[in-house]
Amino acid sequence: MRASISCICKHINPLQTKTRFVILMHPKEYKKEKNGTGQMTKLQLENSEIIVGVDFTNNDRVNEILEEDKNNSYLLYPGKENFNLSIRESSEIVSFMGIKPHIFLLDGTWPCARKMLKLSKNLQKLQRVSFDNKIKSEFIIKQQPDSLCLSTIESVYTVLNLLKEGGLEHCDTKDFLIPFEKMIEYQVECILNPNNNSYSHANPTKEILPKTMYKENPQRTIFFEQKS
Repeated sequence: MRASISCICKHINPLQTKTRFVILMHPKEYKKEKNGTGQMTKLQLENSEIIVGVDFTNNDRVNEILEEDKNNSYLLYPGKENFNLSIRESSEIVSFMGIKPHIFLLDGTWPCARKMLKLSKNLQKLQRVSFDNKIKSEFIIKQQPDSLCLSTIESVYTVLNLLKEGGLEHCDTKDFLIPFEKMIEYQVECILNPNNNSYSHANPTKEILPKTMYKENPQRTIFFEQKS
């Protein structure tokens, strides 16, 4: 789905997991977002699938998954009353989630994700899991509503590591984020390249900074400072 010059396929190394990740992707994300990480996450997980939509209440595939007797299905979504993977003991995680859980993720902007959940009555009934995020997103080319918000691939990476600590997963996640890192590296290189159309000749000494201010200007997608 990307131009050949920015292709990251050579960095893809799919993991096999006990957990099946079901990525519920908003149509806007599917059609327009070239830097989204939902597709990338799917490529990195053998046991995963993407389902596109907004209201999944009557979605045949989603309901097929939910109706399978042996599946334990959960929604990954922030919330204080959720089953928090970060603070649970190993025995609790396996007991709660089973050995082959299904985890649904909402892939889209935060407003889109909230709308998807609001409309999807079947998803509202699912038990929810969450985690305590202690890292900042490396997705510096996109604006997040809060400094601790993560992209889809970063969220899955965090969950996989917590499930490993809980004894549910045994996959090697050390290279899981490499495609994501390579995408960011390429985008930053393009922004800073004087020969690229994205380069601003009015600010030839600009430098990309980690994003620490998120709500000052919701239209801004990347932060720069002038080098002295």
